[in-house]
Amino acid sequence: MHRIIALLIAAVFVFPITSLAQTRRRTAARSTKATTTAKASEAQRDGAKRVADQIKVLTRFIYLLGGVAKGLEAFDDDAARGNQASPAVIEQVKRNKLSVRTSIQGVRDGLDALELHFRTTPELQRYYIKLAGSAAGAAKADDLAAANQFDKAGRTLLEVVNRLTDVLLEMRQ
Repeated sequence: MHRIIALLIAAVFVFPITSLAQTRRRTAARSTKATTTAKASEAQRDGAKRVADQIKVLTRFIYLLGGVAKGLEAFDDDAARGNQASPAVIEQVKRNKLSVRTSIQGVRDGLDALELHFRTTPELQRYYIKLAGSAAGAAKADDLAAANQFDKAGRTLLEVVNRLTDVLLEMRQ
């Protein structure tokens, strides 16, 4: 009889501990799910911030390119008509063209890095499809600038801004 009572007392003490352990496991599973969700939303916020930063860089650059492009194309038109310019002006125009191309290459590098980030971050891969090709657009703009078609290069970069904006809008949904 004492054995049965001792077993019952032991069972009373063991069962609550077991149920406590089970409750803790379920809580741990919930916190893991919450952590995963928080990580995904943080990655999405970071991705959206990177896209927004690229949009800012591109729009600022396109604004500045507009004024420079007109001057460079006007100089090329004057040279095609046979108007002579001083060697100092010719050298300055060459430097300006090189500066524009270097800036476009910098924009392309930034877009390459953005595409790589989206492709390699699991939480952002679903947006990569819309983003893919942005760096190629900047490469096309670089080719156009190399051919002294600065206005067309700027228009190509505007298409890249539109693509980035579409990605940002999709991320907000």
